[in-house]
Amino acid sequence: MVSPISHLSLLVLVLHLSVSLANSVSLQESFVQCLSLNSDRTFPFNSSVYTPNNPSFTGVLDSSGQNQRFLVPSAPKPKLIFTPFRDSHVQAAVICSKKLGMHLRVLSGGHDYEGVSYVSEIESPFIVVDLIKLRGIKVDIKSNAAWVQAGATNGELYYRIYEKSSVHGFPAGVCTTLGIGGHITGGAYGTMVRKYGLAVDHVLDAKIVDASGRILDRKAMGEDLFWAIRGGGGGSFGILLWWKIKLVPVPPTVTVFTVNKTLDQGTTKLLQRWQEVAPFMDENLFIRVIIQRTNKTVTTSYNSLFLGGARELLQIMRKTFPELGLKRKDCLETSWIKSVLYFAGFPSGTPPEVLMKTKARKVFFKGKSDFVRKPIPETGLEGLWKRVLIEDNPLILWSPYGGRMNQISESDTPFPHRNGTLFISLYLSFWQEGEKNVAKHIDWIRDLHNYMSPYVSSFPRQQYVNYRDLDLGINTKHRTSNTEASSWGYRYFKNNFDRLVKIKTNVDPQNVFRHEQSIPPLSP
Repeated sequence: MVSPISHLSLLVLVLHLSVSLANSVSLQESFVQCLSLNSDRTFPFNSSVYTPNNPSFTGVLDSSGQNQRFLVPSAPKPKLIFTPFRDSHVQAAVICSKKLGMHLRVLSGGHDYEGVSYVSEIESPFIVVDLIKLRGIKVDIKSNAAWVQAGATNGELYYRIYEKSSVHGFPAGVCTTLGIGGHITGGAYGTMVRKYGLAVDHVLDAKIVDASGRILDRKAMGEDLFWAIRGGGGGSFGILLWWKIKLVPVPPTVTVFTVNKTLDQGTTKLLQRWQEVAPFMDENLFIRVIIQRTNKTVTTSYNSLFLGGARELLQIMRKTFPELGLKRKDCLETSWIKSVLYFAGFPSGTPPEVLMKTKARKVFFKGKSDFVRKPIPETGLEGLWKRVLIEDNPLILWSPYGGRMNQISESDTPFPHRNGTLFISLYLSFWQEGEKNVAKHIDWIRDLHNYMSPYVSSFPRQQYVNYRDLDLGINTKHRTSNTEASSWGYRYFKNNFDRLVKIKTNVDPQNVFRHEQSIPPLSP
């Protein structure tokens, strides 16, 4: 016999689900109607708006979000997802989200380390504008430039450049599945960082939707806002629609290599030496270090791109870094586009066309970062090894700066980590679906980060905004004071943070574009 309490509970549940479904349908109808009034009236918006009662909702969200830590059932979900087909649709989305009082998040690739482009831990309800269908790329070799839409990936951009020229490239990230819109807003570095600097150093123009729903190019937005969007982080100043980028020359032949060393092969002294030479070598040479646990030891992989042939590379290595013991058999001469595939981990012989259809491998992870300005001593490295050996799936990446990075003022763009930075350090911990003790992995990376404190930048301890870390603090209110945000703001941007706050106050005083670590406007 079912008790009256059970009947009552069931009735409450049914009523709750009915109200939720009605609200969802009502919101979708209102949003679609508003989109039609503010954009293309004949466009079938219903086919690009997804609510939780739509069978495709979970699939759409999961296909764009990349960190599975924020795709679990318990994570907050948007009330709807909108996948615009045209720039004007993005304009309408901004206008309609304001009219309906719906907080808006913007997603271009879904690689945000803390998921703030598709999850809101601090504000509900919210909607997601997913730019996945805005993937246009227009390459003009004659002018050494390209217009790239925000939803395109690094890999798609690299391939479209390759289609037109074998001696042009672009200095963005190694990960080929990154959405170019959000990637460049944080700075964006890759294997050519020592030769050409960051991706933001090669942005010529942009188109964004501002807080009023206007589409602005560089001339219309003004130089202050143009400065802010080139490194000030995504989700603060508007919705990025297009970047106009300047292409860079690459030689017909480049050389790549990977040399592995374990603890019993003297990796501690070798890594100590790498710190002393990698940021000061020929600017055409980039040698990063991948640190992993392999069985019961630590493996360091020296993973390199040289913009030139193997013969010249070997001459440089013999003079500057003979300790690595690089041999001709270690070196692979190839084209620049195939070096992209090499660094992305594709098997030898993979055709470049794969860059047009590759999807990111979804994982559970937590990440943190540091900028290192003086070599870490051997004792510091030995303590690092102890910590690497106790974690299941640790990954640490050290990428050298120097070269062109030393020649650009830290105030030229919001990204300030320039002259004097030896290398950037990225720490990652991964775990499997269904793992019960997730906390131990997050505790491990926090402990590792604390351990590294004496060896990295200080006052402030700098971190990279594209490796966002909510442990540094979050905006918990609609309007957050400059002081409240300073816990993370100065780490990401140093003194450029103050200028970013002033620009935010001028262009978006109502804080339309906001998330857990967005640039706050000054309170009135």
